[in-house]
Formats: sequence, C-alpha cells, structure tokens
Amino acid sequence: MTEAGPNLLRDVVVYLAASVLLVPLFIRFRLGAVLGYLAAGILIGPSLLGLVGNAEQTLHFAEFGIVLLLFVIGLELQLARLWALRSDIFGLGLAQVLLCGLAITGLLLVTTSLTWEAALVVGLPLGLSSTALVMQLLNERQLAATPFGERSFAMLLFQDLAIVPLLTIVAALSRAPRIDPEPGWLVAVKTLGALAFLVAVGRWVLPRLFRIIGTLGAREAFVAAALLSVLGSALLMASLGLSMALGAFVAGVMLAESPYRHALEADIEPFRGLMLGLFFIAIGMSLDLAVVAANWSLIAALVVGVLALKTAVIAGLARSFGTGWRQALKMGVLLAQGGEFGFVLFAEAERGLLISHSAAQLFGAVVTCSMALTPLLFRLAGQAFAVKDDPGSRDGPESAGTADHGGHVVLVGSGRVGQVIAQMLRARGVDITAIDLDAELIDVSSRFGNKVFWGDGTRLDILRTAGVDRASALVFAIDGAWDPKLVLEPIRAQWPDLPIIARAFDRMHTIALRQAGVEHVTRETLESAVAMGRDVLANIGTPATQIDTIETEYRRRDAERLDLQLISGDMMSGADTIIREQIDLDPAALGEIPPA
Repeated sequence: MTEAGPNLLRDVVVYLAASVLLVPLFIRFRLGAVLGYLAAGILIGPSLLGLVGNAEQTLHFAEFGIVLLLFVIGLELQLARLWALRSDIFGLGLAQVLLCGLAITGLLLVTTSLTWEAALVVGLPLGLSSTALVMQLLNERQLAATPFGERSFAMLLFQDLAIVPLLTIVAALSRAPRIDPEPGWLVAVKTLGALAFLVAVGRWVLPRLFRIIGTLGAREAFVAAALLSVLGSALLMASLGLSMALGAFVAGVMLAESPYRHALEADIEPFRGLMLGLFFIAIGMSLDLAVVAANWSLIAALVVGVLALKTAVIAGLARSFGTGWRQALKMGVLLAQGGEFGFVLFAEAERGLLISHSAAQLFGAVVTCSMALTPLLFRLAGQAFAVKDDPGSRDGPESAGTADHGGHVVLVGSGRVGQVIAQMLRARGVDITAIDLDAELIDVSSRFGNKVFWGDGTRLDILRTAGVDRASALVFAIDGAWDPKLVLEPIRAQWPDLPIIARAFDRMHTIALRQAGVEHVTRETLESAVAMGRDVLANIGTPATQIDTIETEYRRRDAERLDLQLISGDMMSGADTIIREQIDLDPAALGEIPPA
C-alpha cells in the first residue's frame, strides 16, 4: 500500500468517527444534523485538533454532494412544475440576487475600507445562499415539497444560474493581467449549447440506456449508469467553466418524466447523504479560528449585518410575491446565510488582485459563521412565526393543483392483476404510483397512457421515493410466491399503520401472508375459479338459487379450512371440509340436477 493509502484511510476514519459521535448528539438536542457536521469539521480541522488538513481540497471534492443534491431535486421537479415556478425563479430569484448583493455591497462600503470594486465582488457573493444547507433543512423538516419549500428553492435555482454572470463581473473588474479572455457572446453560446446537449441526452439517450440495463436486471450497472449521468453532466458544465450543480439539475429534470425516476433517486440517495455530510464537515474545517479571534468584532458585525439585511430584503420580496408575512419572515431567515459559491468567488477575486488573501479568509469566515447560525435561527423563527391562519401562506402559482381528493396508493406490480386494480382506482380519482421491474411492460403501458415506474417495489428506498410516507394504502400485485416475511417485516417496522393489500399466488402463499400480518389477502385464482364453477353449473341447467347456495357453502368451508391451517400450520388441517360428493343442502334450493 502506498503512503497515500494509509493517510486517506485514516482521514476517512476520522471523518466517520466525528460524524458518528457529534451528529446524533446534535440531533438528540434538536439542533439538526447540519450543525453537527459543521461542529465535527471545526473539531477535527486545522484550527483545533488538526486531525485532518487541506480543507480546501476536501471542500472541492465534497461539492459533488451539491451536484447529487441538485440532480435529485431535478428528478422530483417535472417540467410542468418548473414552468409553474417560472415567475418565482426569474422574477423573485433575480430580484433577490440583485437587491441582496447590492445591499451588502453598500454595507461593506460603509463599514470597511474596501474599494467599490472589492466591495462589489464580495457583496454579490454574500448575497447568495447555501443550496446544500437550505435544502437539507427543508428536507429534515419535510418542507421541500410545500409551497414554502418550492418558493425557497426557486430563489436558490436562480442563484445557481447567476454564478456565470458573477464570475464574469469578477473577471471584468480583475486587475490581474488578462490572457486572451473569451468574449461574452462566446460564453453565452457555449452555455446554451451545453444546456441543449444535456436536454437532448437526458430526453432521448439516457432513458433508452436505463431501459436496456433494467431489462437485463443488472443492479450494479444501473447504479453505475445513474452516477455516470450525474457526474458526466457535471463534468461537461465544469469543462466550460459553468456550474456543475446546474448541469446535474438539468439532467435530473430531463429524467423526471421517465419511468426510472424513483429507482434513480433511491440509488443516488446514499451517495448524496454521505457527500453532503462531508461538504458540511469541510465547511467547518475551513473556518480559521485564528482569523476569527483576530477580527472577531468585525466578523460578528458583518455576520449580523448580512443576516439582518438579507432577512429583511428576502422577506419583503417574498411578501410582494404573495407569500404570507409569517412565511416570508421564515423564508428570509432560512436564506439569509452566505453560500458555498462564495468561497469560489472570493478565490477568483483574490486571483484578480481585487482583495487580499487575509480578506478572502475573513469573508470566508463570515460565510461559515452565518451558515453555522442558520439552523438555530430557523428553528427559532419556526417557533416565533408558527403559521396558524395565514391567508397568504399558500398564495402564488406554486399552490395550484395541490389538492388530493382521492388519496394516494402505491401499487407494486403492474401486470394482469395490477392493471385492473389501477383502472378501478383511477375511476375513483385516486393518485397511483405504480412500480414494476418489467421494462417491456412499462413501455406497453405507456402506449396506453398509463405511467408505471421501473424499480423493485419490495425495497424500502424505492417505496420511500414512490411516496409511501403519504400513501393511503400499499398494494402488492406481484406475480409469483414472494417471501412475505422477508419483504413485509421491514415495511411494517417503518410504516406500522399503513394498510397493506396483497395478491396471493396460492393457498400456501395466502397462509404465509396472513402469518406476516396482512389482513387483506386475495388469492389470484379463487374468484376466477368460482366464476367458472358458476358458469359450469349454469350451463348444465342448475337453478340460480342453487348456484348461490353452493357458492356460499363452498366459501364457508374454504374459509374454515384456511383458518384451521393458519392456526395449526398443517396443510392437512380441515381436510374433512373439502367437498367430495353431493352435499345435503336445503332441498328447496337443490332441486334435481338434470341429466347431462
């Protein structure tokens, strides 16, 4: 093993140990996982214990957590939903970037000795927010899919779009010697070309790739293809000097309409969680406590000033776009911190000889401190501005179409049985998320206008991404005798109150499902066999009343035998209840069976 090998392994162990020790502790005291990761980074970083170094390199690598986060967000945000948010993205988002950036620029001109150029290249980045931090807080509190969360995300999305113009401003003001800089029109053409390429690949190439892999059943290859789609889009944008996160977001949006959306999200989620945790650790490591100690009064004043200014500006803008004042104030607090792209822009400003290295370190400390305070401030804001009856809290385009009158059902298996179930549920107006592993069946279903997602519906992560947390029922219509104990025990542990309805392959499978705690079990051949029996009796001239009596008696005996078998575990139990000859029923109902 090379020398780098043990060092890398030691660093990984330190990262994991710090996370395991501090994050659960912070969650236990309701301080949030993000603050736990930040504290872990400060503890193990160069400023305290010094167990790991090179925070800048770790931060650069951990930015892939933001890339994965934006990809997952894109998967959940279909084009129709994105279009509905267009006024928030390009109206509210543009106003937020400009007004917050200019307000902080003015604050810096008043409180520091920076030139206007330096104040501008620092103020504009401080006007941005942390996508990673905000989305983590929204997800922890299950607010990401709410109107509040969507409006917050709209501003974050425009901030990602604004990275290139901000880099252009820094380059235009740079005092460093320029070496054949690209004209602005060429940068714009490259940006539009890259986005068009990503749209084309995500729309027509990637779904076919995932279909081929899904048909072959190669799980590891599917995970590799999912990571390739994310990192490939990020690499394309990075090679053009654009935002990697924006590229991943576009790829995610293009796949949001594909049947592989839930499987992609489930497979990416573990990587996203680990990389985001590492990102927040790296942010904590980057905090230079010596700089903080030497300039604590200035840093404290700037942190307070930035948080107060951005809270006021964002709250005012959100209110002007129709958000209720309580929600607007919470939104202002949530988005008031500096963002991770500030580190990138500060470094560019330093290379452009606009600010000194010590100034870049100082403003980086302002960003880190503001991020560290945000979880606590947002929690306090949630308590202080709790929404009781806020008529404006759901105003705006994002609130349209959120009513769900028929409930939500997750349907696992969309073959012969599942298709019938789906049609009956749609007739009631029920929202269905259907899942199946048969890629060809999914294609056939789509031709009939039925949306079926690819994935293994027995996996907890797939069910969670399919929305089982908000489901009224979970239906298993899978063909074959799958193992109820193996599949249902973890599901019951996660969602003990969720109603489960299952299709049973045969009698033994029915017993296994009942023993696993499923009360609503339907044997797939019972009803068709009874219907055929009725047809045979009718065709040989049996009176309808007699057919009804025979069916009732058969069902009674069958249910009795099933209960005996369930209690004893012996398939021979209740064998005497099987009808082997003509039974003595009500003579008035029986009559005479005519000769064949």
